[in-house]
Amino acid sequence: MRVYEALKWASSFLQENGRDENAGEIVLCHVLKTNRTGLLMNMREEITAEQEASFTEFIHKHVEGIPIQYMIGHEMFYGRSFFVNEEVLIPRPETEELIVGVLERIERHFGDEKLHVADIGTGSGAISITLALENKNLHVYTVDIAQESIEVAKENAKTLGAEVTFYHGDLLSPFYETGQKLDVVVSNPPYIPEEDWRDLSPVVKEHEPKRALVGGEDGLDFYRRFMEELPNVLQKKAIVAFEIGVGQGEDVKGLLQQAFPHAHVEVVFDINGKDRMVFAEME
Repeated sequence: MRVYEALKWASSFLQENGRDENAGEIVLCHVLKTNRTGLLMNMREEITAEQEASFTEFIHKHVEGIPIQYMIGHEMFYGRSFFVNEEVLIPRPETEELIVGVLERIERHFGDEKLHVADIGTGSGAISITLALENKNLHVYTVDIAQESIEVAKENAKTLGAEVTFYHGDLLSPFYETGQKLDVVVSNPPYIPEEDWRDLSPVVKEHEPKRALVGGEDGLDFYRRFMEELPNVLQKKAIVAFEIGVGQGEDVKGLLQQAFPHAHVEVVFDINGKDRMVFAEME
């Protein structure tokens, strides 16, 4: 079987079974240990019987519902490869937009000041590690309630050469317990309403950790808890940045305005025109 034949078969088979037809390209790159350019340059090359068997197995497993990223063990985020397994949420492209928004506001609000920044809900470490690597003036902390997630993130920090301080704890508790004050708090918390969880794709529902996805009956539980805890840990001049679920923008904005009446709060839409982030800037 040639490369182009393998891709054609995978595309057709995935499409027939309601999966993303482009997944075949990602899997074949992994099996052949190449990148997309290498694949395109070698479309007429034969693949070995062993490679074909491995490729076919991956595609069948994905059709059965296993996310590609968990099978190949990594996902790209902000131009870097992050190790992932079923203990962590697979990083999404939308979260890259959150990073861009945070970095822009830090530059505008603080310039080159040395800052204490916390990412709440470590997961794979995509947010905390990216912030630490993109801005060397940031002392980045990250907190997760699951030690299993922290181990994944620590591995990514080591591989990517990021200096991040890890805490095992619940939301902001490590900071108000120690009296540590923060300049920036970033979080992509669980925000899917319980009812919506039942309608999610089996690829997500049966494999990604529910604790990282569901935010109570209306999806806003964690944001409400943040409003109780943030005043205890924020400096007077600060930034808060949240990723949110579609349609939650005004609700989360309202919660922030209630907790911080003098803050400048804005809902920001993602590249697809959906409300995806809320930022609060306190002077």
